[in-house]
Amino acid sequence: MARFGLGLQSLDDENESVELPVSGRIPEWLSGTLLRNGPAKFEAGTKGFRHWFDGQAMIHRFAVDSGRVQYANRYLDTPSSRAVLRDGRIRYQEFATDPCRSVFARFFTLFQRARPVNPNVNIARFGDDQVVALTETPLPVEFSPDTLATVGLVDYDDRLGGHLTTAHPHQDPVTGDLVNYVTHFSRYSEYRLYRQRPGGTPRRELLGRHRVDEPGYMHSFAITSRHVVLVEFPLVVNPFRLLLSGRPFIENYRWKPERGTRFIVMDRDGGQVRAVLRGPVCFAFHHINAWEENGRLFIDLCAYEDASIIEALYLDSLRGGGGLPQATPTRFCVDPDAATVTAEPLSEESLELPRIAYRRHNGRRYRYAYGVGSRDRRTDDFFNQLVKLDIGDGGTLLWQEEGCYPGEPVFVAAPAGACRDGAEDDGVVLAIVLRPAAESSYLLVLDARTFRELGRAEVPHAVPFGFHGTFVRGD
Repeated sequence: MARFGLGLQSLDDENESVELPVSGRIPEWLSGTLLRNGPAKFEAGTKGFRHWFDGQAMIHRFAVDSGRVQYANRYLDTPSSRAVLRDGRIRYQEFATDPCRSVFARFFTLFQRARPVNPNVNIARFGDDQVVALTETPLPVEFSPDTLATVGLVDYDDRLGGHLTTAHPHQDPVTGDLVNYVTHFSRYSEYRLYRQRPGGTPRRELLGRHRVDEPGYMHSFAITSRHVVLVEFPLVVNPFRLLLSGRPFIENYRWKPERGTRFIVMDRDGGQVRAVLRGPVCFAFHHINAWEENGRLFIDLCAYEDASIIEALYLDSLRGGGGLPQATPTRFCVDPDAATVTAEPLSEESLELPRIAYRRHNGRRYRYAYGVGSRDRRTDDFFNQLVKLDIGDGGTLLWQEEGCYPGEPVFVAAPAGACRDGAEDDGVVLAIVLRPAAESSYLLVLDARTFRELGRAEVPHAVPFGFHGTFVRGD
């Protein structure tokens, strides 16, 4: 077992609410709830899931107030998790695990609207009232941020359809609408761009479509003040393979570097396709940010040379210490008028699970990004450091602790009364850190400007490696 293998083991304990011991000093102004999402159950009975992305969804809640921290965690209640936790069986297809069903059953699962879901990737807010867990199936699951109890599937009041989406919707930097897209698989497959207006019944309004023969696997996308950009990497699928191959979902995709990376630029309001441009070959899960200036679009993402990172995240490989390819923060400059795409690295440090000062800088020019990385770009270890990247000059600040493994850093801006000068990095960074030697984890609080530790809150057990989360302010 790899030294970080504890982060890939199942967690059976569920806590309603426990106060965590705190060391150091958490700022008094930090008031609210950090909600984290990720896989926490990696087997059903005697059968294990095959991939990190397949584990069953658990929500972790850290309520922070006046320097104190209350912790709770709970599995989401879905048909998939009930089959795993109650019956000890894998009944439904996951990202890279399939329960060996018939062609008819695969057809029913892929092309019927009411299909099971394991929302273990991200957390978002729909308007002011709904907090939902998301995955790449377009069926969000609502839960209570106070009790972590599952409310149920969100029933969209629309006929948009679609079979695959992202768990990374964007808030429109101008209107505040939630923007995302779905892939509709068929003989004539489409990317369907849509928006959700805040308030009222969740309803997706179609903005535009783009037809493709072989849809690409895109975990996230970019948005600017005027455009949406779908970055279609050359990891693509013939939709009929999803029905007929008998293989798990992601294993039907094929790497075709001869296609290049396609940048599909769509108008944010009307949905018209302004340009489809070809750029250098790469693969990415996560965009960092994007903006536009003088007719050009700048798109920053965590780029891999190819899609081998997906294979590296199979559990057998990870637990055996197989190591990870490293993502390089990379800027793509897309010029629709000149029909060109260029690329340049932003830093020599590796960067994944990126976050920014989202409310103020999403879709706009920015300076700082925060993420996880690997010390000395080692490929035989898991993410073992936090990185603050200065986009302007490529400089970095690092946080490391020997034998510890941090998760995605979440930036929380300081309120106006607590700011020093209102700078972009006035605030704190929150991250869950695994400490295998102590078989435990802790909530780490860093000063976002200096990247030095302010305090930590000790969790009574190890928290499995998660993906994404959000901070909900208490004021």
